[in-house]
Amino acid sequence: MAEKRGLGRGLSALLGEVEETPVTAGAAAGLREIAIDLIHRNENQPRWVFSEAELDELAASIREKGILQPILVRPSGLAGHYEIVAGERRWRASQKAGLHALPALVRELDDAQMLEIAVIENVQRAALNPIEEATAYQQLIERHGRSQSDVAEAVGMSRAHVANAVRLLNLPEAARGYLMAGQISAGHARAILSAADPETLAEIVVARGLSVRATEDLARKGAGAAPPKKPAPVKAGKDPDTLALESELSEMLGLEVELVDQGGVGELRIKYQTLEQLDDVCRKLNRV
Repeated sequence: MAEKRGLGRGLSALLGEVEETPVTAGAAAGLREIAIDLIHRNENQPRWVFSEAELDELAASIREKGILQPILVRPSGLAGHYEIVAGERRWRASQKAGLHALPALVRELDDAQMLEIAVIENVQRAALNPIEEATAYQQLIERHGRSQSDVAEAVGMSRAHVANAVRLLNLPEAARGYLMAGQISAGHARAILSAADPETLAEIVVARGLSVRATEDLARKGAGAAPPKKPAPVKAGKDPDTLALESELSEMLGLEVELVDQGGVGELRIKYQTLEQLDDVCRKLNRV
């Protein structure tokens, strides 16, 4: 089961490793105010999708309170210009807010360190969708010679979590799109990967709104099989609000959920069939 372990070395530790690395001539290290038009996005930024609504909200906050946390940059190949390592969302929102300069921490980082820090920063904030996360791990492995264990240690996840994440890149293109759009979860995606016809199963899951468990059952039986019908158990003594909340939580987690309430004191029971399902629940809870 994947568990966060303080996110490995973390950003502060990684920055400490490069603290003594000399910065190129003309690019002083440390905290600086840098003109916003001298700052450029990292083309290998692991995050591809930015919500315009969230950017507008952040821009409004920046107009009112300013930038509360500096972004992290490194000198770029163009003299006097800088490349974003962490903080692209703040940079984008600051442009919307009409700022002309940003507080930035300047560090000299190689490509591998840059990608590793960007991944950790996004994982800490649960900002990556599963495909973005998987792609970033794969880049660290293929481009920078990291092993899955190295990546797991750096981002504070188990090796099994990293391996399962990278497996998602084997999904058919349509299924990857569903996953990026949030139409299916990583649990759905892992079940789809085990099917003889992943593409067809992905379409069925989205069309029918299947749970992870139903998707796993259908993957074992074959994509053309009819999904198991959900029974409508009678839950005596439960008011409509409790039943509605159970249904909402079950839909959110893709697992059977039971809420036992006795005068405001009770239990929330989540039933899982595999460790991957438990792993998926843990990841969702860590994002709350």
